Amino acid sequence: MKTIKTANTFHPVIDLIKNRWSPRSFFQEEIEQNDLDTILEAASWAPSANNEQPWQYIYAHRGTAGYETLKSCLVATNAVWAKDAGVLIAAVARKTFAATEKENRTAMHDVGMANANLVLQALTLNIYAHLMGGFDSKKLTADLGLTADQEPVCMIALGFLDVAEKLEEPLRTRETQVRQRKALEEISTHLS
Repeated sequence: MKTIKTANTFHPVIDLIKNRWSPRSFFQEEIEQNDLDTILEAASWAPSANNEQPWQYIYAHRGTAGYETLKSCLVATNAVWAKDAGVLIAAVARKTFAATEKENRTAMHDVGMANANLVLQALTLNIYAHLMGGFDSKKLTADLGLTADQEPVCMIALGFLDVAEKLEEPLRTRETQVRQRKALEEISTHLS
């Protein structure tokens, strides 16, 4: 079913990508551990340099102390709506290669690839993901006891979609705006 959030693409794109978006209104419903395991399994199969798999996902279900720890690291503008998500996740990158301890310059990219798998797999279960850069990285690092070789990349709210009307402005308007993207001419260059 086409909604206002379904991407209006200029070229054929699979429905899973067209229907992916980042809501802020989540229904307070528990995400089953089996579903979360499926979502995390999808992330684990993302490509990575030298098959290093430099990602780690630290997560907690709503209603737990771990959830409150993760939520406390969000900036206020994210915490106000993310509090309804069923699961909060911290996506963390290991910055060096395990075998050589040399810098892995593609670690952030690889975590991004894993996150893309995670988001799309979640959507197949009618679970939506909202990735957030608005968090206190130093607090998260301290609260989770991350090492110098671990860097928080983003935080992720996972949940079931709820109505936009429950949000305060300006979030309500953002929730109902039509999605747009730059034209291909702005993001790609053909060399001949």
